[in-house]
Amino acid sequence: MNTPVHTIAINIGGGYVPGINSVITGAVLAASELGWDVVGIRDGFDGLLFPDRYPEGGVVPLTPRMVRHLSATGAVLGTAPRSDPFRVRTVNADNQIEEIDRSDELLAKLRTEKIDAVISVVSSAALSVLFKLHRKGLATVCVPKSAENDVAGTLLSFGFNSTLSYTVETLERVREAAESARRIGVVEVLGEHSGWLALQAGMAVCADAVLIPEIPFDLRKVAEKLRAKAKAGQEYGLVVVAAGATPAAGSEIIESAAPNPMRASLAPLATGPEDSYVIDQSGRMANSVALRLQRLTDQQIYPLVLGPLVKGGPPTAVDRQLGLGYGAGAVRAIQDGQCGVMVAFQPPDLKFVPLAEAINKIRTVPRDSLFVQLSRSLGIALGD
Repeated sequence: MNTPVHTIAINIGGGYVPGINSVITGAVLAASELGWDVVGIRDGFDGLLFPDRYPEGGVVPLTPRMVRHLSATGAVLGTAPRSDPFRVRTVNADNQIEEIDRSDELLAKLRTEKIDAVISVVSSAALSVLFKLHRKGLATVCVPKSAENDVAGTLLSFGFNSTLSYTVETLERVREAAESARRIGVVEVLGEHSGWLALQAGMAVCADAVLIPEIPFDLRKVAEKLRAKAKAGQEYGLVVVAAGATPAAGSEIIESAAPNPMRASLAPLATGPEDSYVIDQSGRMANSVALRLQRLTDQQIYPLVLGPLVKGGPPTAVDRQLGLGYGAGAVRAIQDGQCGVMVAFQPPDLKFVPLAEAINKIRTVPRDSLFVQLSRSLGIALGD
């Protein structure tokens, strides 16, 4: 990036995580020190692509005075979980929904607004969108955010520490309730592809078992531990399961059913079991694990789903500092002429990782990671 910078924009893609406004504050304050103007694009790129939706403007100015005391909760610019300028849904002349490419229109609108660079706070899924926009000429720097800490290229995504803290707090309450009622709780937490949240939260509360996507599980081994605990007079327990946890081969826990012929003809790829979780998978793993464990242990077991509930509330001190650092770091990258990169926390420094090295990847839990080793040392069953 060789052209002088006068104005940068900030937008938020993907879902909400606690303390998202602190990234905005960090970027605005750092840009102000350089004499740059900062604007915010509402709801991802929707503020530019759909300006009619915003009577007060889809692009809003951001000043140091405005952002110094932003509320720690909420998202002042909004978010856009499904914003992709390459695939914008619209209704065509035949009254049919289709997806069209509006990326060139978006880039043109950015030029019209005299925006020189864009800082996008996004999850792993949106990094590829920003990479394609960068290939078409957009000067962009990304800030990784994730409640599951699954963004490749960084050790700590923004929002994970707060989500972890709330998950631990809730699990502790479930564990106390299970002990008092002499029952076993099976709690499903976020983690479709990565088990960091389940593993670290489960370890923090000394759960009896933690099931994660990276380690296929056999519930017979988990049941064996729970039965031994009950035999010792402790007829209660806590099992933490990531939403994407999978059973080992030969130990399936979800009974499959043949797909309905009519449903298969309408959706040929919809070959999974027909139940209440076809569209929304949340809760399926908790219920399946609880049912199977109840049969194996003959104990009372209750499923509970935390889901996105743990992404509310104020951010932790760690996320407040990380957000400010990520925002300021993104500005520093633009100042140094490094665009098409993601700011990454690699202790003790902030690094700039090329987007090409971060896209199409998931940060998963290595089977020999420190947290896995510590969990085993604490006697936590991982189902293998």
